[in-house]
Amino acid sequence: MTIQSGIEAKLREAFAPERLEVINESHLHAGHHHADGGEHANFDGTGETHFRVRIVSEAFADKSRLERHRAVNAVLEGELAPGRVHALAIDAAAPGEPTRW
Repeated sequence: MTIQSGIEAKLREAFAPERLEVINESHLHAGHHHADGGEHANFDGTGETHFRVRIVSEAFADKSRLERHRAVNAVLEGELAPGRVHALAIDAAAPGEPTRW
């Protein structure tokens, strides 16, 4: 299972979204120097290290942006552990809310 498919499965199970996109944006970060060093110090843009999640779920109704992000981060705790996913952008909305995506 890829990291991307694992993220998708966990988010579907946790939030039963009416819309979900998990986008691998790793290639957009090729050549970026990561201050944390390690395997990503001279990143070449390959692999599964940078993602964007776009999710619409009833679970986010009446939740602040911070609460939504915390909920997604909690579900993806394993993927966000050091040495796995380096960056995660989250666009989370409740049904009926306007989105720019």
